[in-house]
Amino acid sequence: MDLQLQGKSVIVTAASKGIGKAAAMEFAAEGAHVFISSRNESELQKTANEIKQETGNEHVHYTVCNMKNGEDITKMVDTAVKQNGPIDVLVNNAGGPPAGNFADMSDDDWYHAFELNLLSFIRATRAVIPHMKKQGGGRIVNVASSSIKQSLDGLILSNTMRPGIVGLAKSLARELGEDHILINTIGPGKIETGRIQQLNEKLAAESGKSMKEVESDEVQAIPMKRYGDPAEFARAIVFLASGANTYITGQAMIVDGGLVEAL
Repeated sequence: MDLQLQGKSVIVTAASKGIGKAAAMEFAAEGAHVFISSRNESELQKTANEIKQETGNEHVHYTVCNMKNGEDITKMVDTAVKQNGPIDVLVNNAGGPPAGNFADMSDDDWYHAFELNLLSFIRATRAVIPHMKKQGGGRIVNVASSSIKQSLDGLILSNTMRPGIVGLAKSLARELGEDHILINTIGPGKIETGRIQQLNEKLAAESGKSMKEVESDEVQAIPMKRYGDPAEFARAIVFLASGANTYITGQAMIVDGGLVEAL
């Protein structure tokens, strides 16, 4: 299958590690011109060099961007356009909000989660849409969480903000369909990243279990009996963002090895 990504201009946010890094790696392997961002310049430089080395694609560039800062997001998109031309693909991604229950969260926690996990997607999307309209189309993929399908215990912030991304994408799919801009949301289940490590450490501390016991319990709950690899999740992102996807828009899907029981 030809994904038609050769030479396409792609932005992946929060891409110095984890799922964002894996997505950037897959886009680069397909010949796209990849622009990545995160808050840590040294990690960005390291990741960009690693992607170039592993894929042989020299068209990998980066900029520092705090996804809670609207000016940073605008500057990121402007810089990507100057570097690689009008944006063909935007992958909205951001770190997960803190774990905890309703009683644990202050107003600051709620504002932080809103700015990072919903408003940042709105801002980045708003910045790329004029470029996509001008060139006759584009693809936007929002990376969310399996909480878009089923609420997760102890993750009240994610359970609240992530479904907002789905509503945004559904509305924009209807508004932008005639402009050939396809927008979808994809949520990871238990993908083996630092985020899962962080959540497991918190669960182990609260439950009194060892990390090994926590991980064993989680894996046993997954029908495929293993965590997902970031590259497996990234390949789903890349398909939705590719020219091979011509009619999927406004959809919310998860990549979770069968874990979520909701329809």
